[in-house]
Amino acid sequence: MTVVLKLGGSVVTRKGEPETVDEEALDRAVRAVAAVAPDDLVLVHGGGSFGHPAAEHHGVSRSDGTHDAVAVCDVHRAMVRLSEAVVTRLHGAGVRALPVRPLSAGARDAAGDLSLWPGSVETMLAAGFTPVLHGDVVADVDRGATVVSGDELVAALSADLSAERVGLCSAVPGVLDDAGEVVPRIERFEQVADVLGGSESTDVTGGMAAKVRTLLELGVPASIFGLDELGAFLSGETPGTLVEA
Repeated sequence: MTVVLKLGGSVVTRKGEPETVDEEALDRAVRAVAAVAPDDLVLVHGGGSFGHPAAEHHGVSRSDGTHDAVAVCDVHRAMVRLSEAVVTRLHGAGVRALPVRPLSAGARDAAGDLSLWPGSVETMLAAGFTPVLHGDVVADVDRGATVVSGDELVAALSADLSAERVGLCSAVPGVLDDAGEVVPRIERFEQVADVLGGSESTDVTGGMAAKVRTLLELGVPASIFGLDELGAFLSGETPGTLVEA
């Protein structure tokens, strides 16, 4: 059973401090993955305080591209630095993690849709490795290069690999209502449209609203939950908010 798990940038980094890993949170996440990871697990992590500030500096987002190769490499290298920190921690916990760079493994077409070449990920899984992807920049047929978010990667991987479960580990315990309580299940975006706002930190990928919209289109059960529930999700439970149309 293929499981796609995203560790949010707000989980693995200190989003208010440029290029700063949240050491304690990352260690907790890695321990949970190492303890109960399914055999066919694909990991994705967000950009947090690494990718988002670099992308904002260069004016690059999902919709606004650049033809400046130096800018593209600047954003990509920021994400590689974070990826190396995540993969190194996974190795230290005994997880056979291998990095996959979206800049070299994906692109956007004229409609702005993302496509990946999943063969390497499938081969890694078959060989017993854990592929680790990350938010990045990708070549865009019309706009040079644009940002690809971890949530987009989750959606593409879920479809390409016929994933049976999807999880987004966030800095919050799920989607919260007006009273600060976790919404247990979302079947339509209109259920939560009034309570979803933007991110407090620099985020060029759309915040929680974009996550919910993306997950509703997957066609597979997807959970949004906090770090405390990561082990429960990997064990097969559905903590936090279940998003399924």
